[in-house]
Amino acid sequence: MNKKPRTCTICEREFLASSYLKKHMRLHRGERPFACTDCDKAFAEKTTLKSHLRTHTGEKPFHCDVCGSDFSVKANLLKHQRIHTGERPFKCDTCGKDFTQSNSLQTHQRTHTGEKPFKCDVCGRDFTAYNNLKTHMRTHTGEKPFECNTCGKSFSQSNSLQSHLKIHLNPFQCTHCEKTFAKSTSLDRHEKAHMKANKKISAKPTGVKIKIGGLLSQKTCKVK
Repeated sequence: MNKKPRTCTICEREFLASSYLKKHMRLHRGERPFACTDCDKAFAEKTTLKSHLRTHTGEKPFHCDVCGSDFSVKANLLKHQRIHTGERPFKCDTCGKDFTQSNSLQTHQRTHTGEKPFKCDVCGRDFTAYNNLKTHMRTHTGEKPFECNTCGKSFSQSNSLQSHLKIHLNPFQCTHCEKTFAKSTSLDRHEKAHMKANKKISAKPTGVKIKIGGLLSQKTCKVK
């Protein structure tokens, strides 16, 4: 006999056991009873704390047999393996779009329902995904957990760090368009292209109408 699923009253996600629902509800209430002794982070589930501790120890016991990548969490290995298999087992019933992860599907489905179950306690703003709320909270706390190993500059979002890293990989920046290059010679060639383009624009003939003997005549002159 199949057990009746337990449903979350906030986001309507279903669980086969009440213990799973209890853990899930901590996300909505913001409860994080499992704290890391090595840093200030805390988690809603003990298993998540256990996985987090591997970021301090460097332990990555889960290995991909295809490309050799190692992971600290088994779930991350399983998600990664779908890159090799192309498997996207989670499909949206509304539009047919499919996903590699179930939580990605759940977040996507809220674009159809308009549901935003994750609320900021500071300003009241609502979000469709918990990660979006987590990122948003840093605007209030000032937390910048993503640090550049080269210069020490910190960022609130990982994509901002990735953009910043390009400065170190390509330290020579164009003063015209801010494009960056790995070599100064490449930058020189690029800036010469700007100068050449500017010369063409400045040398472009401009029509000037002058009146000669009562008739309009058009001449061209170069703008200096």
